[in-house]
Amino acid sequence: MPNLKSLRNRIRSVGNTRQITKAMKMVAAAKLRRSQERAQATRPYSRGMGLMIQSIASMANEDSAPPLLAAPKGKRVCIAIFTADRGLCGSFNSGVIRSVRSRVVALQNQGMDVSLVCIGTKGRDVLKRQFGDLIKRTHIGIAKDLNYEKAEREVSSKLLVEFEKGEFDVCMMVYNEFKSAISQELTWRQIIPMPVDEVKKEDDDEEGYPAGAPYYEPDEADVLNVLLPQNVTVQVFQALVESDASEHGSRMTAMDNAVRNAGDMLNKLNITYNRTRQAVITTELMEIISGSESLKG
Repeated sequence: MPNLKSLRNRIRSVGNTRQITKAMKMVAAAKLRRSQERAQATRPYSRGMGLMIQSIASMANEDSAPPLLAAPKGKRVCIAIFTADRGLCGSFNSGVIRSVRSRVVALQNQGMDVSLVCIGTKGRDVLKRQFGDLIKRTHIGIAKDLNYEKAEREVSSKLLVEFEKGEFDVCMMVYNEFKSAISQELTWRQIIPMPVDEVKKEDDDEEGYPAGAPYYEPDEADVLNVLLPQNVTVQVFQALVESDASEHGSRMTAMDNAVRNAGDMLNKLNITYNRTRQAVITTELMEIISGSESLKG
């Protein structure tokens, strides 16, 4: 039979945990609203930038394609991994980490030279056990006071410099895209070089331009040289805001489940405590009655 003192301590401990998880849920809900609005506001610009580059690239001369648009020739792959700096957010971090593990193994089996850039400490802390020699650097605290300039200064500019130095041929990023507070979609995206879809050219005019397309001066290659580095920053910033919103949504859901579980556990502990207390009182009464009867006898 459990001890009453230990049950009281356990009830107090679970109650304190429930208060903490409830407070964390409320904080995550407040942060989620701001992060969700920011993620939804950046999507049209990110999507529009990609469509515009696709349109310009379809009209550019393939021989003069910028390096950020040319087909990769080497076997060096850099993976930018977007996770959180903190835990207690459900499967937010573990889903990304599992996907990275399987992708790295698959790429290595294909003879690729893989390197990792961790945005967030949770991804680094787990992956360094298996791929510690592949991690180039870790960015910490980027989600705090996040803005476009910070994404460019901390992440995208360094990736572009490393690409220009020839440290990798392809850069992919993996992150959780925000869908709702209870749903995030794991997303892989190649950002360097930017993949260009095939464009139909049946309606091209005599100069090779799609019908109704604008003309660019001085030429498409010069426009792409300006837009492509900016597009890398835009895509990185989009991944950061999507990951930030997904983190808060996942944490709010996880803390809500924790509050419910703590409540259920408190109910069970209270029932056990009352039954144990009743049994102790019954035993003491029986001992008193037995002693009284023995004295009378």
